[in-house]
Amino acid sequence: MSIYLGIDTSNYTTSVCLYDSDSAQVISKRRLLPVKDGECGLRQSDAVFHHVQQLPQMFEEAFDGFADEIRAIGVSYAPRTAEGSYMPCFTVGTAAADILSSVLKAPVYRFSHQQGHIAAALYSVDRFDLLRKKHIAFHVSGGTTEALLVNGDDGFVSTGLVARTLDLNAGQLIDRVGVMLGLRFPCGKELEQLALRCEEPIRVKATVKGTDCCLSGGQNIAEKYLKEGKSPAYIARFTIDFIGASIAQMSDRIREAYGDLPFVYAGGVMSDSIIRDTLRARHDCVFALPEFSCDNAAGIAVLAYLKDCM
Repeated sequence: MSIYLGIDTSNYTTSVCLYDSDSAQVISKRRLLPVKDGECGLRQSDAVFHHVQQLPQMFEEAFDGFADEIRAIGVSYAPRTAEGSYMPCFTVGTAAADILSSVLKAPVYRFSHQQGHIAAALYSVDRFDLLRKKHIAFHVSGGTTEALLVNGDDGFVSTGLVARTLDLNAGQLIDRVGVMLGLRFPCGKELEQLALRCEEPIRVKATVKGTDCCLSGGQNIAEKYLKEGKSPAYIARFTIDFIGASIAQMSDRIREAYGDLPFVYAGGVMSDSIIRDTLRARHDCVFALPEFSCDNAAGIAVLAYLKDCM
């Protein structure tokens, strides 16, 4: 048995995963960082503190007799592979990986949080073949709304940016509207359930410039609807439809510019069933399974296995 450990200490989730290369199965443990009611996020100093508190228990739950079998360790070191991409919360994971490496005598491989998301999406639907094929990968979350051209040359999600938000990230818009409506942060699941109760027709007009999008207008319109007395379900549905229309139009523009490449959608926002239905109606595309859409260490563990086998 060869076990590969993945560690991801993102802005809102502590994640540990063990990947068994013999069975291609994962044991995944994760826990959200606590956020006070009515707030839309955490300061980085608080995120670091909570990761330090939670990570030892995550290891205890995940290892459970596997420590002697760990062949290599994968860890997320930054949000993206782009120059200057940095968040203090990821230093908790990298420090833990280095300590474990010295104790277990196992090599450490570093990947970006974004690479982990894309790899987790492909793992969840058994599409690792795309790692060695050129494709478009969207990463849509609270911290990122980007589309990447994955070159497929080396099997490790080497990317180039082809589209992005010019202001708010999609997850930020969801959480700001959700908190405005009295929902608990992170608001994605509750906002989706609220939106599914809306029976009124919704009209949205996305703002897309080239392949990029602007999402802050969605917040302005949601605030306007709240003042006008629109129902929470209507506002929730508008917000999700606005994001779905934006991602769909970005996808259309990208396809016009880069040709008929496979599309992969990853990140927490892409677990929303309404947005998925919008995109599936227009494109032949691959989505992460919902449990692999939100922040997790599965992709990091799998990438560590792939790197170790080179």
